[in-house]
Order: sequence, then structure tokens, then C-alpha cells
Amino acid sequence: MLVETVVSIAQQDYDIQRIEVIVVSQNTDINLQTFNDIAFKNLKIIVAHHSGDTISAMRNHGFTLAQGNYIAFIDADVELSANWLQVMFLTLKQDNVVMSSAMQIAGSQPTALESIRVALSNVHIDCDLQFLPGRNLFLARQYVKMVGGFPEHLITCEDYYFTQKVAEHGRLRYVSGAEYVHIGEDKDFTTLWEKEIWRGQSNLQSLSGRKFTLSEVPSLLSPIGLAFCLLAAVVSGLIGQPAWLFFWFVCACLPILIYSLRLKLGSGKKLSMVSIMQFYSVYFPARAVGTLTGLFKKLGAGKRANAN
Repeated sequence: MLVETVVSIAQQDYDIQRIEVIVVSQNTDINLQTFNDIAFKNLKIIVAHHSGDTISAMRNHGFTLAQGNYIAFIDADVELSANWLQVMFLTLKQDNVVMSSAMQIAGSQPTALESIRVALSNVHIDCDLQFLPGRNLFLARQYVKMVGGFPEHLITCEDYYFTQKVAEHGRLRYVSGAEYVHIGEDKDFTTLWEKEIWRGQSNLQSLSGRKFTLSEVPSLLSPIGLAFCLLAAVVSGLIGQPAWLFFWFVCACLPILIYSLRLKLGSGKKLSMVSIMQFYSVYFPARAVGTLTGLFKKLGAGKRANAN
């Protein structure tokens, strides 16, 4: 997937001799020979190895090596449309726009899960946003320096933290004029479960040090609320209270139903309601587990620090 990502950069409708690609990886097997292909003959590639614990640390390391006045932070599993760079430049020329990102599209044979992910990513297009997903970000070098780079203390949610900090200096735009395919998109619910647990572990920590918006409340509270209701339903069943079991189970299903209806009605796409509800039935519990896991890790780290 990394090679496919770099291929899509090499195929930009742009003078690629003016593009510098810095690949930062923890995998020491990756070197320039990894990209020994005719597609890269005019593309300057630098491979840097970094043992940082977080994505933020690796991105910040890549930034220190970059020479350009404009910076693109690209995930290692995305395929950019050929006009991506041109559209990103044009977007930054708009009044007070400081960061731009392209919209997600599905691959050639998308699974139901990928189609749902794409619909979620594209709920708001061609408008100003408070946050941008970190898969493809484009901005002037000065703004990376102004916000101090990515937050290295966060394992996940670093894109929310970073992009909101940049938004304090201007507008963020998620545009439809260019696209990307997330090659590494979740293909099955087992992978979704595992990744959402991982993604959720910095949910609460990411609130510290940045502005907290009311629009974030539902997405933060719904997973925890669902987990609480499910636990209450189990306890009610164990103590022989079927009426309360039913009540708490219905409460647990409400976020799934509400979010599923919102996506079904708001996406404008022919998505299966059953598939959407399956998605949220996995997504919310996994996020709850991830959030609580991250909280316990944080509390444990705090206790160890105090003990030392």
C-alpha cells in the first residue's frame, strides 16, 4: 500500500521534479530499493527511519527533513487522484484558507463497510470544517511551525488536535475537486472492532490543550452511554429484573438507531440500513472499550509518575 501511495504521488499532474517525498517508517526493511520502479525515476524520495512511539512523532520528524514551503501529510495507505496537488494549491488560494484536504471515494470493488466509511467521511463537503481527517492534509510550512507540529503525547486523534490548532489561524476546507481512495480501509467487522479500540484510546486525552466544541459531545458520550446501558441490562438480567433489562437494552440501541438513520437519510447513497446498523453495533462498543482502555492507561501512568 505504501508503494501504491508513492505511485499516486509520482503520477500527479504537476512537475514532479518540484516534489520531495519523505517516507518515515519504523520498518527498517524499507529503503530506496523499495521504490525502485520506473514510475519514480524523476521523483526525489528520502527514506527516514524513526522509532517514535506515535504517528505524531514520525510526522514531526518528516517535517524536520522537509525543504518545501508547502507540506503534505499523507497516510501510507491512500491513493491520490492525479489532480490532487493542483486542487490543493487552488484551494489554499481561496480567502483565508490555511489547510485543505480531498474527499474520500470508494475503490473499484468496495465492500459494504467501505461504502459506509466513505459516506461518513463525506457528510460535509466543500465547506469549512473545525477538523480534517489526517489521511491527506495540505498547508503552508509556516502553519505547521506556528502550532508546534503534531501532538506527540497522543497515540491517536492527533489529526483532530493538529487540524483544530491550525483552524485557529484560518479556514479548513474539505473539497470534492480532488479525491483519494483509502486502500487500507477496513474490509470486515473484526478489523473494524480491533482498529476502533485502538483509535478510541486517545479520545479523552485529545480534549486537553484544545478547544472543546459542543458538536463533539454526542460522539464522545454515545459509546460510553451505550456501554453503560448494556452493562445495566446485563446486571438487570442477573438480578431477575426483565422489565429493566428491556429498558436498558432499548436505551443501548437508541444511539445505534439514531446514528444509522442520520447516515441513511443524510448520505444520499443507497446504503443498506442493516449494514449501517451492523457498523454502529460494532463501532460504538469498540470505541467505548478503546476510550476506557486509554483512560485506565492514563490513570496508571499518572499513578506511576506520582510514585516516582
